[in-house]
Amino acid sequence: MSDDTMARWEALRAAPVPIDPDELDALWADLEVVVASALVGSWHGFAFPTGHPVERMLARSRWHGKRFAAPHDATPLVCQADDGSLYSDTNAGKGEASLWNVEFRGEVTATMVYDGMPVLDHFKRVDDNTLMGVMNGKPDVVLANGRHFYFGLERE
Repeated sequence: MSDDTMARWEALRAAPVPIDPDELDALWADLEVVVASALVGSWHGFAFPTGHPVERMLARSRWHGKRFAAPHDATPLVCQADDGSLYSDTNAGKGEASLWNVEFRGEVTATMVYDGMPVLDHFKRVDDNTLMGVMNGKPDVVLANGRHFYFGLERE
């Protein structure tokens, strides 16, 4: 990744105010694809502040991140309980998920496919321990004003 792309990532990651989704679209286009097998492990997540309704849902559920044990064993909504323990919120996620390599915007990249919803989370590599994600799926389920939800994951 170029120094410019990394600088853009860091600026958007630190942004405390709403981010223009066009900036996230442009950054996404400049990142490298990643294969599903590279995602195995536990990841801490964060939402980019764009005002997308999924941000509020994740905050209410106390979203911690995602866990990928194997290609067909993915936990999309690892959340934090009141006692600090982590659990899989299968109610909000309508089950668990699996990992696939799927085409999105003309590139094949690692994608988490939810078991119980028409939702796909596509991933691209920022570096070996950082991913950018974009939620995709049926427009009436995932889009807000025609825009996707963007998030990041950092390897634990």
